[in-house]
Amino acid sequence: MSKILLVDDEPQIIKFLSISLRSQGYELVTATTGKEAISQVALSNPDLVILDLGLPDLDGQNVLLAIREFSQVPILVLSVRNLESDKVQALDSGANDYVVKPFGVQELLARIRIQLRLKPDSVAEFNQKNLRIDYVTRKVSYHGKEIRLSKKEYALLCQLTEHAGKVLTQTQLMQKIWGPTHLEDTHYLRILVARLRSRLGENEHKNSLIETLPGIGYRFVLD
Repeated sequence: MSKILLVDDEPQIIKFLSISLRSQGYELVTATTGKEAISQVALSNPDLVILDLGLPDLDGQNVLLAIREFSQVPILVLSVRNLESDKVQALDSGANDYVVKPFGVQELLARIRIQLRLKPDSVAEFNQKNLRIDYVTRKVSYHGKEIRLSKKEYALLCQLTEHAGKVLTQTQLMQKIWGPTHLEDTHYLRILVARLRSRLGENEHKNSLIETLPGIGYRFVLD
């Protein structure tokens, strides 16, 4: 049974999500303040954190940074804040996903399932959705056909699949692939994503493995 820490100060949200999550078999721990949330991550060792940003004592962005100092537990931000800047800041600070209130409970449950089944980064192979990557030999095949990639195309694919289901911001990808001197050159990344899609024989609008979140970043699609 997976344990979820729900961090929110709205009684209605806590009541609604408690019923929804427990009905799916999850064990639930709750916190209503930022300080309590940080403490519960350390004490309860949850498998997933659902974090609201509007907490009474600490801003959720600061809570996120504090948790990331000692834990890599998946964190799904659930917030009324819908500005692109808030989403980018949270994702850059280590959030694994971001859902805006009001939300559909079925979508939220699907996003929770994705985070809870992500593979460890240390595995030697990725094999999902007809895409196989041998991280040791650096061989890539899709639908059984070997795909030849450039170094940067391969680096991008590895970043996306090693964090499959998680949103990677443009800043994170630029830092990983080009380094700190090219963080503003996001057109490089758009071109590289287009080339990688082409290598896979796909496009952005039909059956793509790579989801674009305009102005934010990209995600390798699991569901």
